[in-house]
Parts: sequence; structure tokens; C-alpha cells
Amino acid sequence: MAIGKFKINPYVKDGKVLVSKVSDAANVKENILKAVNLIGGFSKVIERGDEVLLKPNFNTADPPPASSDPEFVKAVIELLFEHGAGKVVVGESSMFSLHTRNVLKETGMISKAEEAGAELVFFDEGKWVKASTGGKYLKTVSLPETALNATKLVYVCSMKTHKFAKFTLSLKLAVGFMKPSERMLLHMRHLEEKIADLNLVVHPNLIIMDGRKCFINGGPACGELREPNVILASGDRIAIDVEALKIIQGYEGSSLNEDPWSYTQIRRAAELGLGVKNEQEYVVISG
Repeated sequence: MAIGKFKINPYVKDGKVLVSKVSDAANVKENILKAVNLIGGFSKVIERGDEVLLKPNFNTADPPPASSDPEFVKAVIELLFEHGAGKVVVGESSMFSLHTRNVLKETGMISKAEEAGAELVFFDEGKWVKASTGGKYLKTVSLPETALNATKLVYVCSMKTHKFAKFTLSLKLAVGFMKPSERMLLHMRHLEEKIADLNLVVHPNLIIMDGRKCFINGGPACGELREPNVILASGDRIAIDVEALKIIQGYEGSSLNEDPWSYTQIRRAAELGLGVKNEQEYVVISG
């Protein structure tokens, strides 16, 4: 039982996983498309008529990069429809003390999603299904029933540090699929290992990361802000997270000052075969 159907990453060339990095200009939608086109395009994962589950980051209603930029998410929705999606569902569950519907309303995400023609699903208003992860540190997890039938899963991530997990990028985005009451236990011991284990039952087909703004310390709701002004895209969670870590580390005063491959989230995810295992297995295409 999983969210998204596991398949071989199609964003590969000459045996190497692809990660794109586009310097953002005025037209956000144009640059999201450019980032995805650099690695092979939406057609690598989206087939005509597909139902696509889009997972943003709205843990709270704090402004980007604490949460996703609704305009950025809207642009991705429009691009999915333009590339053949028959239905796009924005699904989210905010932190355990908040109501997701209220968070998305406050940020303007509900109206932006509806303008773009997407449906919305608030996981905390539906049923949960217990699933086995097959992991060592997180053995079971309750997943939203409404997400389990998703065959295509697209991530829209923020770029930021996290005071408990060190960083929250694409690997940690999967925590938004967990039953909110279980997230408290998640944070008690082996948080970073559990994040990796959780990813055994969540399989994004495409990851788009909004790196126009980032936190270099603090987070997830507030932190020290910088503006890398980039957009990243990949089909590989580890590769895109490593590249995002390098960007955050490039700023003086960043709380992330270790080798990206030494962080537990990355190391454990690589052990589990969730993506690339080293620097030599992927290439960055800049645009």
C-alpha cells in the first residue's frame, strides 16, 4: 500500500539522473516549464487524461518559503493541464494543531487552485488507512485514503532549514501524508531516519522545488531568509535535496555546514535505495 506507483525515474540521460537548476526571471510559469523541459518534460510522466495528485507544502499559513507560494502552485497546475492531465487534485494536511482547510484559505491557495481548475482534498477531513512501510525506524504509518489511489504524484517543495530535522525539502514533504496525531511521535526519536523510512510508501513522479526564497537557519515556519532565485526539478528526491542543500550552504551563517551526504535524511534514504547514492550518479543542467 503506497501513495503513487513506484516506477523507474524517467528523468535520466546517459545513465545519470538529471536535476535542473533555472535562474528565475519575471515569468514564474515560463521558468517552471523551462526547469521541467531541461530534464525531459512533463510528457515523461504525464499521459493524456491522467489524474494527478499535487502535493505542496502548507504546514502552516506563514509566507514563503515557510509555505508554498500559491501563485507558483497555480502555475504548476496550469502546466499539468496543458500537458494532458485530465484532473489535478491538490492534497495537503497541515501541522497537527491546525485545520488544513483554514490554512489553505488564509494563504489564498483555495482560490488559486480553483482558478486553475484543480480540486482540493484536505487529508485531515478524511479517513486514514494504516500501512506497513517495511522500514526499520518507522514500521507503520496512517496514510490518507483519498491519496492511496493516486497513480501520478507531483511535488511542489519549498527550500528551507528545519530546527528539528535540519532541513525540509522533498524527502520531508512526505510527512504531510501522515496522520497529524502520528507526527508528534515521529519527532521524538530518530526523526531523520523515520522521514527516510516514510518515503518507502510515497513515490513522487516529478519534483519541482521553488528556490526563489529559502531559509538558511531556523524553520520550518520562520527563519533567516535569503533569495537564491532558482527553480529546481528532478525525478530523484535525493539528488534534488542534495543540490538544494548546497544552495543553502552557500550562504554565510547557514546552519547547514556539513557534507550533504553525511546528513541522516540523505544517508538513510540512499541506504533504502530511494534515489542516487553519490555525486557521480547525477548531473545538474543549468538554464
